[in-house]
Amino acid sequence: MAKPTVASDWLAGCAGCHMSFLDIDERIVKLVELVDLRATPITDFKTPDEGGVTVGILEGGINNTYNEHVAKQMRARSQILIAFGDCAVFGGIPAMRNFFTLEESLKRAYVDTPSTDGSGKIPSSPELAKPTLVRPVHEVVPVDIFLPGCPPDADIIFYVLSELAQGRIPELEKNNLMWN
Repeated sequence: MAKPTVASDWLAGCAGCHMSFLDIDERIVKLVELVDLRATPITDFKTPDEGGVTVGILEGGINNTYNEHVAKQMRARSQILIAFGDCAVFGGIPAMRNFFTLEESLKRAYVDTPSTDGSGKIPSSPELAKPTLVRPVHEVVPVDIFLPGCPPDADIIFYVLSELAQGRIPELEKNNLMWN
C-alpha cells in the first residue's frame, strides 16, 4: 500500500508554522517513514502533485489574488486540507492590515519604512493592484482540520500528521492543543 502524500504551502504569514514543523526534530525521520512528503516550502517541489495528495497544509492568511489561487489549487488537489496556525485559522497578525485602507498599508510597506529604497514610490505590479482583506483559509475554500497556534506546537503537529498518516482523523480538543 502506498504511503499517504503530504504537501504544504504558505500564504500571508511569517513561516513560523513551517519552522515549528521542523521542530519535530528527529521525529521527522519517523514521519517520512509514514508519509511521502511532497511539495513544501522546504523541499524542491513547490506545488502539490497534479494528481493530488492525501493531505494539504496551508499556513498563513489569504491577502491577495495569488494566495486565493494557491488555496484553491491546494484544496482541489488535497483529500484533506489543514488550516495550519493562527493566520490560516483566524487571519492572525496579517489581518491587522484590515484596519487600514489599502493605500495606507502600501504606503507604510513601501514608502515609510526605514528599509525602503528611498524612491518613495509604491511598486507597480499587477499583484499589488489586487490585494484583498486578509482572510482565514476557510473563508475562501473548505477546510477539514483547523490546527491553531502561533505557531502550533511541534508535538501537536507530529500528532496530527501521524494520526492522518495512519488513516485516523486526529482529535483536536482544548486539552490536547496546549502540550508541553
